[in-house]
Amino acid sequence: MFSIPHKAKQFLTFLVKLLIVGGAFYFIYDQLANNEQLDWNKFLELLERKKSFWGILFILSFSFFNRFFEILKWQNLAQVIEKISLGKATEQVLSVLTASIFTPNGIGEYGAKALYFEKKEAKKVVFLNLICNGIQMILTIVFGTIGLMILGYQFWVFVILGICILFFGIFFFLKKIKIKGYSLDKLLKKINEIPKAIHQKNIFLAICRYLIFSHQYYFLFLAFDVDLPYWTLMATITAVYFLASSLPTFQFLDFAVKGSVAVYFFGNLGVNEWVVVFISTLMWFLNVVLPVFIGSFYVFKFKSKWKS
Repeated sequence: MFSIPHKAKQFLTFLVKLLIVGGAFYFIYDQLANNEQLDWNKFLELLERKKSFWGILFILSFSFFNRFFEILKWQNLAQVIEKISLGKATEQVLSVLTASIFTPNGIGEYGAKALYFEKKEAKKVVFLNLICNGIQMILTIVFGTIGLMILGYQFWVFVILGICILFFGIFFFLKKIKIKGYSLDKLLKKINEIPKAIHQKNIFLAICRYLIFSHQYYFLFLAFDVDLPYWTLMATITAVYFLASSLPTFQFLDFAVKGSVAVYFFGNLGVNEWVVVFISTLMWFLNVVLPVFIGSFYVFKFKSKWKS
């Protein structure tokens, strides 16, 4: 059997890491430099008028806690396999964010995160990551639906409820049907095998993360002089986040998708289009780009536990 020399293997590994980090930085630069909707002059003028060290620190703190709660969520769930330190959880979350920036809806993180554990634990890692992201999506649907109702989009609320009822109906009838040895019934049993305390902590941390993210959006609108009632603004934010998250996209295009949905909803409320686009871009920069920069460091120092 042909084997790759150790030096060659090291070089190929380094090359893959370089391609991942280089590609991530290229796509980030391309989106920021070539987006015609972004009027940087207007942004710099506003920044000059509003600049405040404490204001900037306040907004940045939301980005820190957004990722911090995600790291705590993963540390909490990973203990099902093995207890990991906060530093190790940070490394895993930020490095896979960088590695999955090119994949639709960040799906690449499922495979990338599994590389941090023994090969035999790969399926369990994917399963736990599904739970980690699943609770966040459930909260997005719940809060987004409430937001649509507050805004008066009752038709869409009924459509969403109809889809949910249909989904649960199909789930009930098909839960015992096996596909390649797997079934929905088996999935439920696996979920129930995880201690309740871990599930409860996961839900609590997910709620904290959602509130942090949505209120960062809220305070940015206030910083850009958008004067709307709190509940109207929050309802619109939750609706935009829900509908945008339902669309297939890539992490590096996240702000473009959320921006286009936000322009429609906030446009109906009389908010200037360039303000909406800029806030969507800032949210993407603060919550994706900055963590990717940090994650690139972890990508370079990554060592897989999988035996070749």
